[in-house]
Amino acid sequence: MTKEEVLTKICDMVADQFSVNRDKVNGKLNFQNDLDADSIDFVEFVLSLENEFGAEISDEAAEKIQTIDEAADFVIANADNK
Repeated sequence: MTKEEVLTKICDMVADQFSVNRDKVNGKLNFQNDLDADSIDFVEFVLSLENEFGAEISDEAAEKIQTIDEAADFVIANADNK
C-alpha cells in the first residue's frame, strides 16, 4: 500500500472511531489535542490499527504516535503488506 492509501484508510478509521466528520480528518490531527482522545480511546485505536494492518505496536511505539501522519508512517514501516 502507498502512504496515501494507508493515510486514507486511517483517516476513515479515525472518523468512525472518534465520531468526527471525515472532511475534517487529515494527517496533521493530533490524537490528544485535536481529537480529545483519552488513553482508552487511543488504546482502542491502536488495537484497530493492529487488526487492520497486521502491525504489532508496542506500548513504547504507541506512546510516540501523536498524529495521524505518524500512525501512517508507523504502519507503512511495520505492517504486513495487505
